[in-house]
Amino acid sequence: QVQLVESGGGLVQPGGSLRLSCAGSGAIFSFDAMGWYRQAPGKQHELVARITSGGSTNYADSVKGRFTISKDNAKNTWYLQMNSLKPEDTAVYYCELITLKGREYWGQGTQVTVSS
Repeated sequence: QVQLVESGGGLVQPGGSLRLSCAGSGAIFSFDAMGWYRQAPGKQHELVARITSGGSTNYADSVKGRFTISKDNAKNTWYLQMNSLKPEDTAVYYCELITLKGREYWGQGTQVTVSS
């Protein structure tokens, strides 16, 4: 079965940077997209960034120009580089894999806290 393992979360000061990683394992034969969601207390989850198999990217307006999603197909790993972090970026971040058949897999989540 497919398993997604996240890493890279932590505490950072406003204006700082973090890089999140998601390593996939198992029966990953093909994919349609990889992405990152986040959820803060009392709020609905929101799509932060997504990258398709062809390399097209999509970002939430709130993170455009600050976050970058990338992937390494050979390693079944994708990343979220987060720069110029703001307190409102504080949330649990979840990685996502969507197969060509539309099956979705999720990671366990990693906490990102932006605070002085």
